[in-house]
Formats: sequence, structure tokens, C-alpha cells
Amino acid sequence: MPLPAHLLTALALYAFVASITPGPNNLMLLASGANFGFARTIPHMLGIALGFTAMTAIVGFGLAGLFLTFPLARAVLTVASVAYLLWLAWKIANAAPPDARAPATGKPMTGLQAAAFQWVNPKAWSMTLTANTLYAPNADWPSVAAVAVVFGLVNLPCISSWALIGTALRGWLRNPRTLRLFNLGMAALLVATLYPVLAG
Repeated sequence: MPLPAHLLTALALYAFVASITPGPNNLMLLASGANFGFARTIPHMLGIALGFTAMTAIVGFGLAGLFLTFPLARAVLTVASVAYLLWLAWKIANAAPPDARAPATGKPMTGLQAAAFQWVNPKAWSMTLTANTLYAPNADWPSVAAVAVVFGLVNLPCISSWALIGTALRGWLRNPRTLRLFNLGMAALLVATLYPVLAG
């Protein structure tokens, strides 16, 4: 049966808080906005929103049960996630030239890459498992669809704000040295998002 209004309201609030707070997606969008501008970051944003919405539905319809049946699958995913996030942090740290004479390197993440990234994003897994556990515990079609749709509607505006902030910082980051320090800081923060995964 469809989610009642009070649960939809609570779900929307959870989706907002989970989507707007710092995490790998938002930190990468902040860096992408600063390095490439808002327009070139749009495919990245759409990839996150669509990829996470699809992931939420797929997990809600039973993939989460795989981790209960095969705990090793969760461990393999965790190792892959950590390795991939470390690689992304390295890419962000090296996105800008160390001096003004060097050509800029790197390009924004594509929509397909951003969608695929959700499957190795620890925060995305935490968000979708929590949302489905709380708001679609029976894995019935209407509840899982509601969770996915609400996240799809709430997520895109939230993550877009991070790309906008990054774009607004572009003027301040015109100096290659400043941009380099910014990217190093973003890379360090991205690595820091792994702490809950490694500490747990």
C-alpha cells in the first residue's frame, strides 16, 4: 500500500538531510564545479541523481538480502569502494596544474561514470539501505517506488547546490596555486569520508 502522508514527509526530510550533507558525491561536485564550471558538471549531477534513484529501487527490491546471505559480498564491495574512492581522491588532487605554465588536465565525470559510481559509494549504500529499511521494510512495490521517487526528486536540487558553490568559487580559484590547494583539500576530505567505513 502507498506510504501515508506522515511517512512521506519523514522520508522527504531524511532524503534532504542525506542528500545535502557532505559526502563523496557532493565533494566531487564541488570540485567539478570549481574546475570545470556548472554547465560541464550537469552530466555528473544527472548521473548521480538517476544512478542513485535506480540503485535505491534495485536495493529495495531485494539486493540488500544478498549481503545478509553472503557477508563476503559486502566485504568485497567495501574493499572495492575504498580503493575506488582513493583513486578518485588522487584524480582530484591532480586535476589542476602545479604552475600557471602547465596545461590544465582532467575532465568532468560523465553521467554514466557518475551513475556507476553510486555502487561503490559508501554513503550511497548507507542512504539507500537505511531508507529502504525504514520506509519500505516489506519490499513491496508501492513503498520501494515511493522511496526511489522521493529520493530522485529531492536529491538533484541538493547535489546541484554543491556544483553551484564550486562554480561560484571559480573566480577565487583562478590562481593555479590556490586551485591546486583547493583540489588537495577536496581530495583529503574525500578520503576522510572513508572513516565511518573503515572505523566500522
